[in-house]
Amino acid sequence: MKQAWIFFLWACSLGIAAGQDNVVDEIVWIVGDEAILRSDVESQRLYMQNEGRRFEGDPYCIIPEQIAIQKLYLNQAKIDSIDVEEGQVIRTVDQWINTVTNQIGTREKLEEYFNKKLSQIKEERKTIVREQQIVMKMQQHLVGDIKLTPSEVRHYYRNISQDSLPMIPATVEVQIITLEPKIPFEETDAIKERLRDFTEQVNSGKMEFSTLALMYSEDPGSAAHGGEMGFTGKTSLLPEFANVAFNLTDPKRVSNIVETEYGFHIIQLIEKRGDRINCRHILLRPKVSDKELNEASVRMDSLYTDIMANKLSFEEAATYLSYDKDTRNNKGLMVNQNYEGPHAGTPKFEMEELPQDVGKVVDLMQVGEISKPFRMITEKQKEVIAIVKLRTRTGSHKANLADDYQALKTLVEDRKREDVLREWITKKQKTTYVRIAEGWRGCDFQYSGWVRE
Repeated sequence: MKQAWIFFLWACSLGIAAGQDNVVDEIVWIVGDEAILRSDVESQRLYMQNEGRRFEGDPYCIIPEQIAIQKLYLNQAKIDSIDVEEGQVIRTVDQWINTVTNQIGTREKLEEYFNKKLSQIKEERKTIVREQQIVMKMQQHLVGDIKLTPSEVRHYYRNISQDSLPMIPATVEVQIITLEPKIPFEETDAIKERLRDFTEQVNSGKMEFSTLALMYSEDPGSAAHGGEMGFTGKTSLLPEFANVAFNLTDPKRVSNIVETEYGFHIIQLIEKRGDRINCRHILLRPKVSDKELNEASVRMDSLYTDIMANKLSFEEAATYLSYDKDTRNNKGLMVNQNYEGPHAGTPKFEMEELPQDVGKVVDLMQVGEISKPFRMITEKQKEVIAIVKLRTRTGSHKANLADDYQALKTLVEDRKREDVLREWITKKQKTTYVRIAEGWRGCDFQYSGWVRE
């Protein structure tokens, strides 16, 4: 009965579209009890076009099928009670709005491009982002953990044709030494005094914590949301921050000042849910003057001279003198911190994966060469003085087991994931009501089985 009612609505929308030339929308697909509108397809086409994505085929075939597949995942997510955090959705949308606005020029031009008010664009994008994140979570749930043995990777390598082997981009391995400028006591005292003043304003009721965070916090990820960080677990936070945040009990009070590698914070509890917490924070970073930077440069010049005179090795200097705690226990060797990709967790970097300041220097170096000191901004937004040594450089080449085991392992894992998801979609198609409007069926779909009549 439900499907008959949906079909009646679908047929009515087509009848209206046929009878009126000025109809701007229509139902073009139905998947289960969900309708896909022409406007959904058109909006998605504009978003993808803005992101510079190319269509390998007709977008009016590709996009509705992608939306249909997404609806299969979303329906299953409802059944399995899979959801995502609203705070993360909002942060992602705000970042997207800021990026696109910078690309287009102004918010007025953004509204003109999408022919919608900014509030409409935000709400539309929130729906898109929320659904994308739910789909990703659902896919992870379906696939689970894929664990491969070395023999499976070798078997894959032996049985794939040489022409099908992936090209591995050029990679480098880089060692680094950094020196941080000394922060004057006057600077840290001034920051602590400002934070104490913020605390007094909140505790006395003169100002809201969220207002102060919006106005003054130097954490770009949370400042726009009044300092709110969203629900997170203890292990996702820096230990010194987590120890204070998780001991807060009164949402009306503000924590003592907390120092981390990012700067100085004050924290306000919003809510606790089991082993997860949502809180606000205000971050202030110490400012480094040219005087301190120049002094650090002089110290690094002296260290560079000693290394070049063989008074100590680069590796010894990195181990005992470098301020970079992530590399000094590994003789300065940088590790790729990307969460995914063939080089994640290894010392190998494609050039675009290196920090920008490091990449500019390494690009002109020979293997074994040590750079002269240069200024760089770390991922923690600190300005430091650095020298680097190019340990290895591997040119672009066809993947092989000796040099590219991790890349081949990742490739096999990706294919296994694709196989699991393809099989699930094919089965799900067969048990889901699907109806496609005339004029939208004559496509070379990625998955056969959508059109059943």
